Amino acid sequence: MEGLGIGFPPGAGKCKLKSGIVFSVNWLPLGGFVKLQGEHDSASQPGDYGRASFWQKTKILLAGVAINWLAAAVILSCLALVGLPKILPNQFAVPSDSSVTTGPVEVGFVDESMPAGKAGLQPGDELVSLDGSPIANSDALSQMTEQSRGETVEIAYKRDGESKVADVKLRSDNKDERGYLGVSSGQRETIKATWSAPIVGFGTAAQFTWVTLEGLGNLVSDLVGGLVMQIGADEATKEQASAKLERAGASVAGPVGILGVIFPEASQAGFVQVAYLTAIISLTLAIMNALPIPALDGGRWFTMVIFRLLKRPLTKEREEAIQATGFLVLIGLILLVTVADVIKIF
Repeated sequence: MEGLGIGFPPGAGKCKLKSGIVFSVNWLPLGGFVKLQGEHDSASQPGDYGRASFWQKTKILLAGVAINWLAAAVILSCLALVGLPKILPNQFAVPSDSSVTTGPVEVGFVDESMPAGKAGLQPGDELVSLDGSPIANSDALSQMTEQSRGETVEIAYKRDGESKVADVKLRSDNKDERGYLGVSSGQRETIKATWSAPIVGFGTAAQFTWVTLEGLGNLVSDLVGGLVMQIGADEATKEQASAKLERAGASVAGPVGILGVIFPEASQAGFVQVAYLTAIISLTLAIMNALPIPALDGGRWFTMVIFRLLKRPLTKEREEAIQATGFLVLIGLILLVTVADVIKIF
């Protein structure tokens, strides 16, 4: 190994360690990099990466992917011992050893112009009862508010452990489908296991990997299908194409969008939520880095395989051109998604 860097060039500063490795800090905060000796596939000097066997190169290129995936699986295994958040209806579990715990009904989004907002309800409030009847789940809340539409009801709830009561006049109709109370609600479910915790953790990581790949496939399908349908299409087809493109855009978020979701809740998040988020980010990095996109490790491996199958030499010039093009495309996508996030905010 020749160098180790935090961020990407241009460089902000560097120093040479006793081992001979050059450590650098760089201006572009896009992760980091390891520079190998003779890192091009065509390099042939002793100790060069290019001189390694195909299997050795595969292990080098996919080591980061494997470590990120394993880190996520280990974190999910630890969380299974204390309570792993359940976000999928059929989330992996070992029935003979796992138990699912359901938390209280909690307020999610509150529309200030709706009855709940006017009554002072806030996100995170635990809904206890409506006119003395316990609120078992979100469906029960919807049914209860529909039955009492147009009336003034008493809602009991808890905020930071303190019991509170509010009188709320429900809407008399729900033509706009915003609800009679005007809140979104949900319940946190957790999966807890004992001896099967490692099985649950690794099984959940595998399940999330498949769901993520499936989501990426749907995203690409909507994006490509929408763009193709826009070409020479009639009005009806263009509407379908617009719907596909809108769905694709809504499913993508960049750094601005992600930070906007994470940090407003960070102050209220506990250890379990932070650890769970860490596992999801690590798993996502593993999946994305394994994709056959030039400039990513999966792309470098895929390029190497293609040239071997074609029985053509992967020269330094060809490899640099392929990886540079892929890097520029990635930077362009990051900028595009960031602009879209800013537009969503304003």
